[in-house]
Parts: sequence; C-alpha cells; structure tokens
Amino acid sequence: MSGKTTHEPHETTAARSRKAGTDAPGGAPDAADAVLELAGASKEYGTETAVSDLSLSVRDGELLTLLGPSGCGKTTTLRLIAGLETPGAGTITLDGERVADDTHSVDPENRDVGIVFQDFALFPHMTVAENIAFGLTDADASQKDERVAELLDLVGLESFGERTPDQLSGGQRQRVALARALAPEPDLLLLDEPFSNLDVRLRVRMREEVRRILDAAGVTAVSVTHDQEEALSISDRVAVLNDGRLEQVGRPEVVFEQPESRFVAEFLGRAGFLSGHVDETGVHTGIGSFETARMQGLTDDYAGTDIDVLVRPDDLRAKPVESEAGDGRVVHRQYTGSSFVYRVELDTGDVIHCEHNHTTDIHLDQRVAVAFVADHTLAWYPGE
Repeated sequence: MSGKTTHEPHETTAARSRKAGTDAPGGAPDAADAVLELAGASKEYGTETAVSDLSLSVRDGELLTLLGPSGCGKTTTLRLIAGLETPGAGTITLDGERVADDTHSVDPENRDVGIVFQDFALFPHMTVAENIAFGLTDADASQKDERVAELLDLVGLESFGERTPDQLSGGQRQRVALARALAPEPDLLLLDEPFSNLDVRLRVRMREEVRRILDAAGVTAVSVTHDQEEALSISDRVAVLNDGRLEQVGRPEVVFEQPESRFVAEFLGRAGFLSGHVDETGVHTGIGSFETARMQGLTDDYAGTDIDVLVRPDDLRAKPVESEAGDGRVVHRQYTGSSFVYRVELDTGDVIHCEHNHTTDIHLDQRVAVAFVADHTLAWYPGE
C-alpha cells in the first residue's frame, strides 16, 4: 500500500472546474494543479523518432486521453510516463518529483503509478479479491480486507470476490483490473486502450462505468486510444498526436469544433473542405457565400486569398434537383441505421458529406443542391 489514508470519494479539481465552467478555452491546467508534467520529452528507437519534443500537463483529478492513429507515439508516451521507457531528452515530473530525464529514470514500481493493460492481465490462479489485493504489500490482513471490500463496492462487484477471472465477463474483468490498479491509491492511473477487447455494445456501456469509477475515486488518469468517439465521450481533455508530435490539446468540444490543423480536422470525425475565395464581401464557395464573420479568426487581411472551409456532415443538407441544376451529384451513400450519409462531388471538384434522417432516400448519381444548415462559426485553413 502507498501509505495514503483511505478517504471518501471527493469532488476533484477537474470536476469542480467542469461544473463551474471555469476552464480556459483550451482547457489548459493551472501549474499548481498539475499532477503530471512532460517537458520536451522525446524518444527515439534507432533512426525512428517515436515521440518528439512533447510538452503536456495533466491536472489533479482529470482524465486526459492521448488520441491518434497507430504509430503516432501515444503508447510510447504512456510507457515513458510509466517508467517502462526512458526519454532521450526532456523531463517527466510526477506529483512535483522529477522521475525521468536523459540521465536517470525512477523505476516503474517506485513511481506510484497504476496501469490497466489492454488485456487486463489478471492473475488466472487468483480470486478477484486476491487480484485486487495484490499491490497492497504494505498493508496488514485487516487493512487489505477493508480496502478490497471498498473497491469491490466501488466497481459494483460486491459478491464476486471469491470468483476467478475465468468466471467473469469481459466487462467484469475490466472492472477488476481497474480496482486492482486503484487499490494502492496511485498518484496517477494509466489506461492502455482499455476498451479495445470488448464488443461494441459493451464498450459503450463500460466507458460510462469507468468514467463513474474514476470520478468516484478522485483519481488522475491518462488514457490511450485511437477511437475518436471514446476519447470525445469520456475525457476532460484530449491530446491529439501525429507522427510523435502534439497537434492539439483541449476540451473535447474545443478540439472537435476548433481544430487547429487539417490533420486534427480530418482525424476527428468526417471532414469535408470547401474551396473558398476571400474578398471584401465575404468567402465564396461552390455552395454559396459566407460572411467573413462566420469564419473563426478570419480577418480582412486575407482578402484576395484562397482558403479551405471545414464542413461536417451535420452542417449540410442535400436536396434532389432536376437535370443539370444544383451544385453536384451523389457519388456514395452510407446507411448507419439512424441516418444516411451522402458523399457529394461538387461541380468545383470538392467532395463533402451530407447527413440526413434515415427516412430520406437520395439515389446514387442524383443531382443535388447543397445547403449549409448549421449556425456555428466555421474553421478554415490556407488553401492547398
């Protein structure tokens, strides 16, 4: 056991900030609240750079998710935090103590970090209670029993203590792994693709359950995933990585609605881009014109330039038209159950997507007029 006093679940700094709405626009943590700090952390394997000059802070009580495609450096970052890898440059500080730089690294077992592995890694020959108690090395028998009972209650498995892992469902094994990692009350909890081994329906339910458990425990956590929906739905902040570099970090809604790069825009959700030309009257595209004020941060200085305007499927609607009228034609359609998503190739050559209720049926090769229906401001990027 870490020697910490067992306490009742409390409202964390991050939870209080969420309720009060006091986060800064990007969701950056105050330095005083930071449990984990990476400053210029880098890691190379031979000639390959896995993580490059990564600086990131995680505040007390928040869940931050590292999000990105395979090979982007998110798992290497998690391993650096855990102490399973040593940075070639930069520093890692945990709860005010420098635990790694290019000259030394504190061993994983001395970092007060808990880890929930992708495959849960439960001990098959131990009961659920024995698995949870495994890390309580400094506790006596009565303290272990009390802590195990507390955690079984927290994860909703009060009557499962004497079962073995092979007698549990996937969701139950995940909760046991989480309870085991929480048992020593670590300063930081790391979640390595925690939902990837669950079926789709269970995955969605367990996201909510894990979020509830983390909030109740008041623990600070860093999660790794390539699943955008997962990251956006459970995280206090999301850090998007690409090719070993941090592209953007912020609250999920900020990162999704105000992506700072085309990579973030394209990686999060389905993105379409309208080629536009800026002049003194506004921005002119293949589906109509927009006032300059509708563009995030676009000023009069850009008059005479070309830009690409980000549009999502729910921003647009397509209406069938006769003959050669309209703006383009439907080249693909995807039925999702609740909706149809139509891919439209505009006469300008731009390709966008329009989302409709499942009762709307537009045929392939149908000419359509595309209308912008959203009322929010739009992100844009220099024209390519």
